[in-house]
Amino acid sequence: MSSSERDSNGFNAYATLLTRPSYLAGALLLAYTLSQHSPETPLIILYTPETMSEPSIDALRAESKHSNIILYPVDHLRLPTSDNDSDHGMVAERFIDTWTKLRVFEVLEVQNKKIDHLCFLDADMMIFKDPSPYIFTKENSAYLAGGDAKRLCATHICVCNLDHDSWAPKSWVPSNCAHTHVKSPDGIAEVKSEPETMGEMNTGTFAFRPSSELRSFVLGKFESTAPRELRKLKFPDQDFLNIVFQGRWQALSWRTNALKTWRYWHPNMWRDDEVAVLHYIVDKPWAARVGTSPSGDKIAGYKGDDGETHSWWWNAFNKWTAERSSKNETELLETAKQFTAREDGGDSEEMRAVGGGAQDYAKKWPKQQDQDQSTGGESQAKQAPKSDHQRDDGSHPQNEDATPGEDHSSSGKQDYGQGPNGPILRKPMLGERGHGPVARQRHL
Repeated sequence: MSSSERDSNGFNAYATLLTRPSYLAGALLLAYTLSQHSPETPLIILYTPETMSEPSIDALRAESKHSNIILYPVDHLRLPTSDNDSDHGMVAERFIDTWTKLRVFEVLEVQNKKIDHLCFLDADMMIFKDPSPYIFTKENSAYLAGGDAKRLCATHICVCNLDHDSWAPKSWVPSNCAHTHVKSPDGIAEVKSEPETMGEMNTGTFAFRPSSELRSFVLGKFESTAPRELRKLKFPDQDFLNIVFQGRWQALSWRTNALKTWRYWHPNMWRDDEVAVLHYIVDKPWAARVGTSPSGDKIAGYKGDDGETHSWWWNAFNKWTAERSSKNETELLETAKQFTAREDGGDSEEMRAVGGGAQDYAKKWPKQQDQDQSTGGESQAKQAPKSDHQRDDGSHPQNEDATPGEDHSSSGKQDYGQGPNGPILRKPMLGERGHGPVARQRHL
């Protein structure tokens, strides 16, 4: 089928992934705000029935009556159980879910219609203006179709390390950050091989042209790579995709994956009214209400710097709540309420899992920088674990379900039972029903 024939018969779409109910509120607001700004472009929500509660799935079905949602159940994609649970490089067991993100490459069509271009968005994002003019462009389409068509479009990682985290290598400085060299909101960072940091992408947003060849390319690489090598990756989906698509990706505008920290880290390009897709890295806005300082400033985030951007999320949530109330969507609202912070400021296990406690795990790796130096300074992006304030993409992990006070280090690991992939290193969240089957062998 020629490119023109494919484009005339298919459509463009966005996709996201839900593996745990603790991200339900984020996905609902992603769908709601996308339908406001790009109503004709559907959001395909991949979800894992094994680990999503029935009320959460019902809530997605209810929202699909109002937002342009297409539900797409998938199996977990997991590595086989290791004989030695300590031989993996993931920061915690919860990150095993991130392999399932690769299932998006299996989505070639929905509702008997082919997909021309698909853009993945993390579930901790919200839309503020139509991102399609920055993603589904003729230029990007031509790039994705070029060569062997095994390509992506994405944004760069950020390696400014303005918080001076001790784990970061010496090369993690603003001058080596691709975004530092963007001089205006309209600028797009250059993909370069040197320094290495300017050739690495953040997989919170990435676009591609679905095809059976691309699916086999990505998942075939997953299948053919020894599990022991995959276990070395600290943040599996991003590290893996950076390896697979090295030299095979083109940069998107920062607007399509605007990390909330860039509001004060990259004023050179950030403008509030230019943000299309805001990425709520680290603690999630739905996990805690926005506070107020004695001087009247908004306070949110584990350092208190994100009051403004978190308030944007709550403003949209309140608007969504009013609209769904007018539609008598009582059950939908009640389910969403279980996974959002209470108005009285009270806390819950579910909200702590995606709130300030997500930062705690950085304390588990105090000697990693010394280890890296003693082993020849291997690439931080692919070998050394990151603190929760800065993952491989310069952001924070996307599935932060650590509970405050938990110690998952080898000397003090708290065990919540045995899962199919070894000990469960986090307390199960409300509504979760296990961790699903290992999905390793498949036919390409």
